[in-house]
Formats: sequence, C-alpha cells, structure tokens
Amino acid sequence: MEESYIKNQLERKELELNALLEITQAINNNVPEESLYKIFNFTLRSNLNIRKLALFVYDEVWSCKVHFGTTNNYNKVHLDDRFTLIKNIHRMNEFEDCEFHEFDMVIPVSHKTQTLALVFVGGVNNHPISSAANGEDGVKLIQALSNIIIVAIENKKLARKQLKQEAFRKELEIASDVQQFLFPERLPYTDHVKMEASYLPHDLVGGDYYDYIPINKNQFLICVADVSGKGIPAALMMSNFQASLRTLLRQTPNLQEIVEALNYQVMENTKGEKFITFFGAIYDISLKTMIYVNAGHNPPILFDKKNGIRLLEEGSTVLGAMNPLPFLNEGFITDLDEFTLFAYTDGLTETTSESGVEFGQQGLIEYFEKNHHKDIRTIHQDIIVTLDGFKGRNSYRDDITMLTCRVE
Repeated sequence: MEESYIKNQLERKELELNALLEITQAINNNVPEESLYKIFNFTLRSNLNIRKLALFVYDEVWSCKVHFGTTNNYNKVHLDDRFTLIKNIHRMNEFEDCEFHEFDMVIPVSHKTQTLALVFVGGVNNHPISSAANGEDGVKLIQALSNIIIVAIENKKLARKQLKQEAFRKELEIASDVQQFLFPERLPYTDHVKMEASYLPHDLVGGDYYDYIPINKNQFLICVADVSGKGIPAALMMSNFQASLRTLLRQTPNLQEIVEALNYQVMENTKGEKFITFFGAIYDISLKTMIYVNAGHNPPILFDKKNGIRLLEEGSTVLGAMNPLPFLNEGFITDLDEFTLFAYTDGLTETTSESGVEFGQQGLIEYFEKNHHKDIRTIHQDIIVTLDGFKGRNSYRDDITMLTCRVE
C-alpha cells in the first residue's frame, strides 16, 4: 500500500513538473495569449483531471477566457462584484444567490493588491484521494499554473501597451516636427517691416498655424488659422492646409479665389466633420493697401495713427463647413502707411480665470489702446504675462498663437 502511494505521489509530481515545463516553454516561445489559454485548459483537464472550470480574467472588464464541463455558458455570465474583491480561496457555499454554485471553490490570482483573475473549480470532491486536484497540493498547483499563465499574459499586455505608447510617442514627434515646418523659419525684422510670432501649444501637438509669405518685392501675405480639434489629426490637417495655401498663392494673388479654393479642399478632405477658421491679409508696400479675408476667425486688431483701433471682420464663415461659401467679402483698406496688426487664435481670448471669467476680446482692445506704441516683442511678452496672471491656477484651455506685423 505504501509503495503504491509513493508511486502515485511520484507520478503526480512528474505530471506537475511536466505541466509547469510545458507552460514555461510556451511562454519562452512567446506563443499568443489564446494558445496559453488552450494549454491551461488542456493541462488542467488531462493532467489534473479537473471536471469543471471557469477562468475569469480582468482586461478593463471581467470576461471568461476558459470554461469546460459546466452547465452554464460562462462567456455570457456577468461576474458578481463580490468575487472581484476576494483575496483568498473560498468555498462556493459561502456565497448565496450567485450563478457559480456548480463549482466547489474559487481561487483568486492576485498581484500586490490587484486581483487579476479568478479560477472557479468544480468536481473536486468526487476525485480519488490520489488525484492532484484533491487536497492542498492540487489547489497549490492550480494556483501556480494560473499565476504563471496570468502573469505571462499581463506581461504581454504591458509589452503591447509599451509598444503602443512608443509608437504614439513617435507619431507625436513626427506630428510635432510636421507642425514646426508649418511655421516660417524667420520673420522679417527690418527698419520698415517688423513681425513677431508666439506659439503656446496646449499639448505637444496642436492645430494652430501662422505664416508670412512674400509674393513679390512689394507684396506679402500674413495669415493665422485654427483647425477644430487637437492632436495629430489637427496638425496633419493644418499641414495640408498650409501646402494648399502656398500652392494657390503661387498660382494667383486673388485672395477671394484662394479662400474659395481652400474652402473646397477642406470640405473634400474632412467631409464637413472639421473646419478651419482663417484670417489672411495681403499688404502692398508701394500702394499702401491691405486686402484681407476673415473666415470665421477672431477679428485681428489693426491700429494706425489716422483711425486708431479697428477690428478686421470682413470675410466669410469658417472653411470646410459648407461648399460653396454662403457669402464672401474682401476687406479693402487704403492709405495704410504706418500700422500695427495683431492677429491671434481663440485660445488667447478663451483663457479663463479661476472664477470662470474669460479674458475676452475687450481685454485685448484695452491693452492696445494703452500700449500700441510699444515694441512688438514687448507686446507679446506683456500679453503672455497678463494671461498667466489672469488664469491663476487654471491651465490653458487651448493653443495660443499670436502674430504681429508692424509697418513703419
């Protein structure tokens, strides 16, 4: 009898070691998760002679990954919240009113304070004494196999998450580089024409755009634009917009035609799901004229000595919302010799204080009424400092872009 018992014990240990070896080899060979679950299923059914089992794993939600020998289809059974809190092995007769009474026990698989999986085991009490599933050793083996499998799968999830994060980081870097190419390398800062730009992104990648494009020795275009949405799609969309604008400007200096073509292209690319606000102005140094179009953008502030402050509002609605545009007007300003033009995106005026008040357009107008004579670089510094103090402990809600052009 003792010899037979020892033989059975040795056979059981050999089965346990073979099961552990098989699973370890599968993990080392980096087999897919589904294969690991199949090995787990096969090992417990054949080597340990388990009659009923259901393995629930947490992957954002609880779901059944393996079940056999059961009356219920546990793929469709919602896991009782009581089970997700357990940290030790429990007999099922400890739980009332649940759908798991065909099992004898539930074995949690935990890491630190988090329960990663639950193994419901049934038919244990009907096994022979020599069975590995019966008694403390059998439970320990089930725990060991479950832990090895679940930890391996968690490591796979972590590796996938890290790869995904790395891919996303690279995408962000690419999109950030793309966005930097949108902005001109340098802006003119001469005795006659001075320009200054500031860009404060809300995230690593945003949807704001500004540009200075010389047309000929007498004319140049300046513009500011803002795409709805943020992140990589916004940056790529604005990159396409910039390329279209520069191509169109080489073909025609007619700002109205350019805006109509841009609207069509934005509409074609986004199917009306996104839109772009845009302000573009062409200034002629020799004629002292400015032609501009404001397509749903925050009206830039224009200051000149003869007329004081004006808001540049003539234009149309946002680009990409409808084709053709319902209306399109060009603003035309003559006898514009010495002036300062300040254009910006809505992240500036929508900056919110701790009490929920927006900075607003009026705050800008009041600043320029008092400070239009200042150096344009100082103007930008002043506004940034003012905004920072105004928002208090609040964060900025959106990208902020400022572009100032001064002709003297």
